[in-house]
Amino acid sequence: MARSTESIYWGWIRRFVRHHDMAHPEDLDEEAIREYLNSLATDRNVAASTQNQALNALVFLYKHVLDTPLEDFSAFIRARKPRRLPVVLSPREAQCLLNLMEGVPGLIARLLYGTGLRLGEALNLRIKDLDFEYGLIHVCAGKGEKDRKTMLPERLNPYLRRHIITVKRLHEADLLDGAGQVPLPYAFDHKSPSAATEWGWQWVFPSSHMSTNPETGLIARYALSPSTVQKAVKVAA
Repeated sequence: MARSTESIYWGWIRRFVRHHDMAHPEDLDEEAIREYLNSLATDRNVAASTQNQALNALVFLYKHVLDTPLEDFSAFIRARKPRRLPVVLSPREAQCLLNLMEGVPGLIARLLYGTGLRLGEALNLRIKDLDFEYGLIHVCAGKGEKDRKTMLPERLNPYLRRHIITVKRLHEADLLDGAGQVPLPYAFDHKSPSAATEWGWQWVFPSSHMSTNPETGLIARYALSPSTVQKAVKVAA
C-alpha cells in the first residue's frame, strides 16, 4: 500500500490500543472493536470517512498481521454522512490562485489543474513518465494501484522542459558526489541494480535535500513532500 496509507493505519492501531488501556490486540475481540467504533461516532463525533478509515485499519490488522479471523461486528453505530456541496473555484478564481504561486510548487499546481492528477500522483512522477512527443503523462500505480494515461498540457511544455534541465543538473551533481540513487518500486532494484541511478527513473519533482528512509536506511533524494505544495496553495489562497 501507499506509504501514507501505512502511516494512517499505524496511527489508528495505536489509538485503538490506547483506547483499551494498552491491551494487546490479540486479547481484544469483536466487541472491543465495536465499542471503539461506537466511541468514534458518539464521543468524538468523527466524519463517516474517518470512522471507515479506522475500520479498514483494524480489519487489516486482524486479517493480515495477527492472522485472526473476525466474526461479525457490523452492528456498530455508523457516523452520519452529511450531504455537502463541493466548493469549486471559478475559472477567474483559479487563475488568481495560480498567478500567486511561483517556483516548483506553482508548476505542480498548474500541472494538477491542467491534468486532473492527484497531488501524490504528480509527486511520484518519474522522468520516463513524461512523453512530450505524444503529449501524454503515464501515471504508474495511481489511485487503486492502477496505471493510466492523461494529457500533458501543451502550455506547460516549456516550463516543464526548463524544470527538467534543472533537475538533470542536480542529478549529475549527485552522481559526482557518489549519490544519485532513487528508491524503485516493487523491488525493481533487485532486478536491475543500475536503474536507481538512471536518468529515466529520477523524480520529476525531487526534494531539495537528501534524506534517510527509516525502514531501509537508504540515503537518497526522495520526491518532494506534499506539504510543500499544500503550504504554497494555502499561502496563495
